[in-house]
Amino acid sequence: MRSESLKGIACMAFGMFLFSGADTLAKLLTSDLHPVQIVWSRQLGLLVGVLVLLAIKGRGILRSANPKLQIARGVLAVGSGTFFIFAIAYVPLADAVAVSFVAPFVVTVLGALVLKERVGRRRWMAVGVGFLGMLMVIRPGLGVVHPAMLLVVVAATFFALRQILSRVLSGADSTLTTVAYTAITSSLILTVPLPFVWQMPDLSTELPLLLGLAALAACGETLVIKSLELAQAVVLAPLHYSLIIWGTGYGYFVFGQLPDMWTWAGAAVIMATGLYVIHRER
Repeated sequence: MRSESLKGIACMAFGMFLFSGADTLAKLLTSDLHPVQIVWSRQLGLLVGVLVLLAIKGRGILRSANPKLQIARGVLAVGSGTFFIFAIAYVPLADAVAVSFVAPFVVTVLGALVLKERVGRRRWMAVGVGFLGMLMVIRPGLGVVHPAMLLVVVAATFFALRQILSRVLSGADSTLTTVAYTAITSSLILTVPLPFVWQMPDLSTELPLLLGLAALAACGETLVIKSLELAQAVVLAPLHYSLIIWGTGYGYFVFGQLPDMWTWAGAAVIMATGLYVIHRER
């Protein structure tokens, strides 16, 4: 394997670790602050990075072949981030991460329906098994899991729609352009309701957490972008599932929470079928 690919894998792995850390800080903050304020703070780190890029590279990175789709992707980023933060205020972090892994299956379904991509019988079977794995985690109707887990499904759907738009835009716009539009659009949208939910963070506890959240999210996003420049997406995609390892670790050491047997089993089914879908796409 080329050294560039190895560097890309390292960047993606560390990026997932940082993203999981950002989710942990977000869950800590949900006990005192509104989810909209938390999501806005998370996007702030990315926005600062984009503003630095604009100062260095100029406004040329904002030239887009389809700005309407870029703005729509920013709207979806607001939806996926907000619903996920609302959810983790009530459910264990590892459980939420496990359910969020259904996003690749939603991408496959939407790719077939919207982009008219060819999906074979085996991939459709993998999608069906993956959704069964999700039901194993959620166990609807049994009252075992908090109803807020359904918000994770909504967040995953929004995230999948973002991925579909990314595929449409990738042929015309650069990754930097897409990141810039997403950061600016999502920050502007979240700023509208912010005055109605804003609560002055405690300077000794909450403010450092918010700053850490913004920094971790921005660094994680930067590492993911860099990894995609160094290695192929199909090589990096399986590393996304490392989030369940970090989410479980953070959940145990910070919140004293561990997934139950059904969550582990469902997560294993989702990951196995997800990796199969990635293999078929490869």
